[in-house]
Amino acid sequence: MAFDNHLYNLTNQLVQEHKSLWRIRDEYKKDAGSCEKCRAVWEKLEQDKEAHVQELAGLVKEHL
Repeated sequence: MAFDNHLYNLTNQLVQEHKSLWRIRDEYKKDAGSCEKCRAVWEKLEQDKEAHVQELAGLVKEHL
């Protein structure tokens, strides 16, 4: 099956968001150490990325 440009864009962004979410979870939160302000920012971004991943995944499924 060939992806049209629209589906490709959705899929590509889903991959980018998922990679970013992985880095936040695997690296950035640990690297923040005991800095509560920084950890709070990473946790907020983690929640945002989770929502983006879910939304994009739903759209990709609709277009397959």
